Amino acid sequence: MTKAFLDTCVLYPPILRDLLLGLADAGLYRPLWSEGVAAEWLHMTARKGEAGATEALRRMRARWPGAEVMGGEAGWLDLPDPGDRHVLAGAIAGEAALLITLNLRDFPRRSLAPHGLRAMSPDDFCMELWLAQRDAVEAEVARVWPGLTARPLRNALKKAELPRLGRALET
Repeated sequence: MTKAFLDTCVLYPPILRDLLLGLADAGLYRPLWSEGVAAEWLHMTARKGEAGATEALRRMRARWPGAEVMGGEAGWLDLPDPGDRHVLAGAIAGEAALLITLNLRDFPRRSLAPHGLRAMSPDDFCMELWLAQRDAVEAEVARVWPGLTARPLRNALKKAELPRLGRALET
């Protein structure tokens, strides 16, 4: 099963996190995150006033024991933003194949390829999963956005940073 490391920016907002973790719960991939990502996420949610993030992290830890990896030494990693080094260090420590992020420019191919990693947007990741396991992805989308179809579903997915998946599911 493919291991995908989740960057902080895909754990917030909650709707995107809910879909991505639902897809993992359906057995489509194995999620990974690091202590540093969890700390950033909890800090961000506290700042933005999201209730329930601590409980969500507790449930994640219980559902996927061992998915929260130690980040390891990050100082030697070469990224455009040194503040993102801990994310790459976590993905390497977890032996992830994919790094799921909305900040693709911060994780250039030249920095990830030597570690056997590829960065993907959540939209591209969900599209790959949909192409491979259409029914499972559509079931998760229906769970997260119950009752939405056609244009309203497309708009909701676009708002959640999933425009390609929204176009695919609009018909």
